[in-house]
Amino acid sequence: MLRVIPLGGLGEIGLNSMVFECRDELLLVDAGLLFPPPELPGVELIIPDFSYLRDAAAQLGAVLLTHAHEDHIGALPFLLRERMVPVYGTRLTLALVAERLDEMDVRADLREILPGEPFHPTPVFEVEAFRVAHSIPDAVGFLLRTPEGTVVHTGDFKLDQTPLDARPTDIGRLEALADGEALCLFSDSTNAEVEGETPPERVVAETLDRLIPEAGGRVLVGLFASHLHRVQHVIQVCQRTGRRLVLAGRSLERNVEAARRAGRLEVPEGLLCSVEEAERLLPHHLCVLATGAQGEPRAALSQLLQPEGEGLRIERGDTVLLSSRPVPGNERAVSTLINAMLAAGARVLHAGIEPGLHVSGHAARGQQRRMLEAVRPRHFVPIHGELRQLTAHLDLARNTGLAAEQCLLARDGDVLGFARGQGAFWGKARVGRVFESRAGGGDIAPEALSARNRLARSGVVAVAVTVARDTGAYIGLPQLIGRGLTRDEEGVLASAALDLVPLLEELSPAVRGDDAYLREAMVRITRQVFRERAARRPVILPLLLRV
Repeated sequence: MLRVIPLGGLGEIGLNSMVFECRDELLLVDAGLLFPPPELPGVELIIPDFSYLRDAAAQLGAVLLTHAHEDHIGALPFLLRERMVPVYGTRLTLALVAERLDEMDVRADLREILPGEPFHPTPVFEVEAFRVAHSIPDAVGFLLRTPEGTVVHTGDFKLDQTPLDARPTDIGRLEALADGEALCLFSDSTNAEVEGETPPERVVAETLDRLIPEAGGRVLVGLFASHLHRVQHVIQVCQRTGRRLVLAGRSLERNVEAARRAGRLEVPEGLLCSVEEAERLLPHHLCVLATGAQGEPRAALSQLLQPEGEGLRIERGDTVLLSSRPVPGNERAVSTLINAMLAAGARVLHAGIEPGLHVSGHAARGQQRRMLEAVRPRHFVPIHGELRQLTAHLDLARNTGLAAEQCLLARDGDVLGFARGQGAFWGKARVGRVFESRAGGGDIAPEALSARNRLARSGVVAVAVTVARDTGAYIGLPQLIGRGLTRDEEGVLASAALDLVPLLEELSPAVRGDDAYLREAMVRITRQVFRERAARRPVILPLLLRV
């Protein structure tokens, strides 16, 4: 039997990671992360719970990577810290992975693959990568040949027949599969609610070709650091129009250097310049490529707005081109960023008013239909999306002629079993999420997150009491210090010390003489004072000093 277990990516956008298990051998396709929402303070990364890989009787034989976006490779360093297994990917994917692994001091066995050349990561599995067009070069899908049949995993894709790198999705390879050969198609659902066709990346290239020469002053282009197709095109426009180029953003600098080494990016000699050189150039001789188009406060575009900083700053006469759309949840941050740039005097263009500044890297429904028609699978499982996208993709598959029993709506943790040409649900596996810092200092417990949220909602009050060791008498008034309080609660602090005195005096000598009892009483009494005088109940931190 072939068992397939999604550890993430089926119910959310991100966290993509899927186990394929056959005859006591495991393969993992992708190991992605998820960026946390604001309600998880102090959490920088969310990664899949890899407990299944530890608990399974079968051994993990290899990791296959479809492409180098963080939602597909970001959890890899955490996995490789637990176990050393070979990692297979295309040249650029491995180059960007190596940068991330070096940053976290993690060793790895990285093995380059070429589309169209089968390889055996384990004795049971034969794998062949096929090219797909996406918003990062060197993306692939996989044909996984098993004793139960061939599985097609598309990775993230769109059907762009004129990509800037001349490497379109190899739909012909999939059409060449024999009738009935594809046991199951696992296909990208990100744009399953979008009708029609995803426009080609050349639309953005043509828009940049028009807008950059039109700008009379400096041009700043905001984009994702991984969007190397667009980086390459901006480089070409700068070369044609006589502009030097500054890279603003550590991730962008790292990705450009890795792509150059991998032979996936061409940068003419002398085109790039430092910030110091840029300050000596006339405005119309300069272009700045910057990260932070999603409004991230620590990214380059936001830093270019800080008045106290040194070097380049966004100012009157600049043209800013935001070559992205807000990721769901980032709309407010992006709006704030745009308003700040307008306030600085810049002209700001974005996809809302210049649609050609961004196109998606994912197939819309028309292209998803063609993928289904090319593969002609016996079973279909939508992947990479929230439940709404998965459901929409499943409905599309039914409309192409697949029967209801051939379409499986799986979620994270569902165990799919395939045997003798049939597919069905075979139970649930343990899955979940692990909250991490970027440095990987250990997962953050749910209890800690609960405490952080409570502090954020309620604030904290530290109450300090000094007691004479020999007599048990109080020395001086209690001291109260608050953080994260409302103005009314700050007002309570000023008088609360006097309110506490008679209540503390009522405590018996036995309570005063026991540190644990006295701390509990300090919390109870301080809470009582705030309950009587303020609407909220801040967290009380007792500080006891005996002298």
